Amino acid sequence: MSTLGFAINTHQHTVSDALLKKFAKFAVANVSDAMSRTNGTTEMRPFHKGGRLLGRAFTVKTASGDNLMVHKALEMAAPGDVIVVDAGGVQRNAIIGEIMSTFAAKRKLAGLVIDGPIRDVESIGKSTFPVFARGISHRGPYKEGPGEINVAVSIDGMVVHPGDIVIGDPDGLLAIRPQDAEQLVKLVQAIEKKEKVMLAEIAKGKFDRPWLDQTLRAKGAIK
Repeated sequence: MSTLGFAINTHQHTVSDALLKKFAKFAVANVSDAMSRTNGTTEMRPFHKGGRLLGRAFTVKTASGDNLMVHKALEMAAPGDVIVVDAGGVQRNAIIGEIMSTFAAKRKLAGLVIDGPIRDVESIGKSTFPVFARGISHRGPYKEGPGEINVAVSIDGMVVHPGDIVIGDPDGLLAIRPQDAEQLVKLVQAIEKKEKVMLAEIAKGKFDRPWLDQTLRAKGAIK
């Protein structure tokens, strides 16, 4: 029997709890700005009741509509991990539902990200356990494989490596390489500081935007 297409890899995380915690309150939009707005998803949506997603990526690549390796990942992943599933984005068979999301929450995982559909969205929508997915399908999954665990995956065009920091809020999802994390913290903090000043100016009615007319003048739109 051929084992091509099957791989189960272990992974040692390199992101400390202290570094991960620094991203706990950052808005995805601000992190996106700090990353030059070139990364992240646009089609993935949160289906849970509410709350942010933050954890270390535990990746799965599976055949569309098949969740055999997702079940294995649920047993292997550690508390605080986010299981990130590349199911090809095909909207046919659900990859997870209430049972698997409940099991993931019981194991104290940080969340599930499914580039494919899910089901049992009414019950998932009542839970605060983070679940992001591309869509919904009542059709159940197969359990035949193939699939790979802890490999680089593509989620709505965003490359995610095992151990990446994954953050999510109602605006979307981002994956951050561990080697970029410290620099990003400083950049996002600077953005937050700038926005705080801008919001204070708006509240005082003193929000000036000289850049607007300068830009329009440079383009010849106004004199």
